Amino acid sequence: MNLLYPVKVKNSFIFNSSSRDFIVDEIPLYEFSGDGEHLVLYIRKKDMTTWEMITALAKYLKIKQRDIGYAGLKDKHAMTMQYVSLLAKDNEEKLKTFNHEKIKILGTYRHNNKIRIGHLKGNHFKIRLKKVLGVQKDKLDSVLKWVKKNGVPNYFGNQRFGTDGNNWKEGKAIMEGTLKMRDKKTRTFLLNSYQSYLFNSWLSKRIELSMLLDAFSQDEAERVFDLPEGSLKGVKEQPHFFKILEGDLMMHYPFGRVFELESLEEEARRFNEFDISPSGLLAGKRVSRTTKVSKLIEKSYDKEIEESGARRYAWIKVTDIKKTYVEEKAHYELEFTLPKGSYATNVLDVLRGGVI
Repeated sequence: MNLLYPVKVKNSFIFNSSSRDFIVDEIPLYEFSGDGEHLVLYIRKKDMTTWEMITALAKYLKIKQRDIGYAGLKDKHAMTMQYVSLLAKDNEEKLKTFNHEKIKILGTYRHNNKIRIGHLKGNHFKIRLKKVLGVQKDKLDSVLKWVKKNGVPNYFGNQRFGTDGNNWKEGKAIMEGTLKMRDKKTRTFLLNSYQSYLFNSWLSKRIELSMLLDAFSQDEAERVFDLPEGSLKGVKEQPHFFKILEGDLMMHYPFGRVFELESLEEEARRFNEFDISPSGLLAGKRVSRTTKVSKLIEKSYDKEIEESGARRYAWIKVTDIKKTYVEEKAHYELEFTLPKGSYATNVLDVLRGGVI
């Protein structure tokens, strides 16, 4: 998915997704109690998927993979730290002799429940960018200032769409009835990929509208998007780059419920302060839809998908930003934290885009 942005310059750097240059550390949702029947493992893995790591643990312990709980899937081509859980009984002693060239247990904790999908606050990233010369370093510094103030779009990353990026097409074919898929797990995975594709397409369209309003008048933007006259009144003046519209569904940030926008001016102010953020649709069943002006754009990306739908943050804040420039190696070392379900590639895409 190409990032649509009003860029003035392009930044060039090399980023290798590897365990040397890409480090991800999971931030748990809660503190572990210190007692209970479950054993939480803090694990470091290199160059393997979360499922490959779980398979290795299950095989060694002679338990089922489903008996191991995890909060989220981590990148394969990276060094990642994450928490998994399993029953302590019969396993705690066995793990003392566990040894694997790509897996290291960094810590263990007792807890009273199994870790489940979504039981994390977010992830902390450390990324090394290479071949960053002096002038590029200054440009990256400038864009980072913008990112710190404005955040980044919350696109789904490329890994959501498979090696060739076409998983969503099979999901669409399943939805349209032209592809049969008996395996329920694979069917759900492909439909989720199509949901993600539709979300990304909607987000690109809304960013395109924000760009138009940044460069042209309200009337011109309404004509280009075929919107009713006056429907974008007061939108261009909003303080944030990403413009919210009448009928948008907002979400408290970084955790919280979905609610209908009431005052465009007030909600725009709150969004600029990251007290709230607009949401996009993951099309499906049992999910709220937008109304008014927002619906006129969202409806093009709302399909009848036989999976549960959801609302997803359209825009996210990037926190804990730190940078170090190693001049003799031309390395730009970057750290930042993102909320759960967000991708580091969104930050890198903005950095490649240049000064806004």
